[in-house]
Amino acid sequence: MGSICVPRTAGDPDLAVIGGGAAGLAAARAGARRGLRTILVSDSPLGGDCTFTGCVPSKTLIEAAARRLPFEVAAARIREVVAGIAASEDATVLRSEGVEVTEGSARFAGRGQICVDGHRLEASRIVIATGSEPAVPQVPGLERVAYLTNETVFDLDRLPGSIGVLGGGPIGCELSQAFARLGAEVHVFEAASRLLPREETEASRVIGEVLAAEGIDLHVGVEVTEVGRAGRSGGVRVECSDGSRVEVDALLVATGRRARTASLDPDAGGIALDGRGFVRTDRFLETSVPGVYAAGDVTGGPGSTHSADEMGRLAVGNAFGRAGRLGRRAFDTAAVPWVTFCDPEVARVGMSEQQAAAAGGRVAFVPFSELDRAIIAGRTEGFVKLVVGPRAGLGNAGGGRVLGATIVAPRAGEMIHEVALAIRTGMFAGRLAQTVHAYPTWSSAIRQAAAQLFMELDGRAARPAEPGRPSRRSP
Repeated sequence: MGSICVPRTAGDPDLAVIGGGAAGLAAARAGARRGLRTILVSDSPLGGDCTFTGCVPSKTLIEAAARRLPFEVAAARIREVVAGIAASEDATVLRSEGVEVTEGSARFAGRGQICVDGHRLEASRIVIATGSEPAVPQVPGLERVAYLTNETVFDLDRLPGSIGVLGGGPIGCELSQAFARLGAEVHVFEAASRLLPREETEASRVIGEVLAAEGIDLHVGVEVTEVGRAGRSGGVRVECSDGSRVEVDALLVATGRRARTASLDPDAGGIALDGRGFVRTDRFLETSVPGVYAAGDVTGGPGSTHSADEMGRLAVGNAFGRAGRLGRRAFDTAAVPWVTFCDPEVARVGMSEQQAAAAGGRVAFVPFSELDRAIIAGRTEGFVKLVVGPRAGLGNAGGGRVLGATIVAPRAGEMIHEVALAIRTGMFAGRLAQTVHAYPTWSSAIRQAAAQLFMELDGRAARPAEPGRPSRRSP
């Protein structure tokens, strides 16, 4: 990467942001709002993965599938929605907001120096926000077949008759359900012992049962040992460690993400990476080089658009804060929610039960078989699990403090913010029980759970958190 890099004739900016995804857009806009001369460098359309290959197209597909729209209509709807949202964050819009936008590839040419298509610039501060890309597993034969990732699956113009999905995480579960509802035969392959292995075991159980009931063929706890072409059919053959063999028309790889840093030449800039290849930062999002920050997926953080947006703004605030280093704010994930948009949705925030067990936490659990709204809707498969812990010096007075929650419900992604607010503000858990909730609503389950901290309700009371509690046991 030793090509010639000459000084920029336009002069150097105060802030250089590398990457035009959610984190990069947030950082660039934060810089412009501070009156900083800000340049945003991106080698792909502004909006990044979220707009073009992530949140926007996937949730559009999920909505279309829920309405059982024809695939051709769903595909057209995806193109329409992506174009509309992309228009609100293109270069013209950013320039009108005071951000200088440069289309090109950026790499480090030294500590605090970057080279953009042969032109060197030195910014007072730099934010790396290059995002992530699909991580493709080392499965024998995979390199010899045509497979899809989240970067290509939304380009399909017709529905495959059958599709195999490598990976039972959030992307795999969301898209497998969507494609099944659109009419495809779907097979999911997950090496872990359960789907959504990062979620509470109860949530994994519910989603597994729902997907199976919708006709999705689940291969859980088995390794994919080989992939190859399926004879003359033009499809793909998938072989597993349990001896099973499946032939599908299309194969989607959804086995995780890796940082997009190769073209940056991080070594030239002194930027340290962690063992997985993500940019290493401190809790204030500063990298190993003073004045160079990183935000979003490239850090290996939560991997959500809202997290990337928060990190982008926070990085700029920490880089240019008036109070100096003592006034910087740490990026804290304790109150940042995560949602998997299956049906039902899986939403969580803060600590899991296992994490809270070490802190002397307690758990309150409301199964939707006991929630009037769920019974009315005929959707009793979900639950609310509320995790609380003692306060320093006060113990469990007032219910203690809210540590986390997992919710599985048709609108779990909306419900989780009440708990996120409780964590963010440090409120007594009892405030959730005191707050009147409209009847009959899904959110009333949160109040019922909080009430268990003080009394037995419908035969249930809060219990001590237990590490590794099996999902089959009744909470």
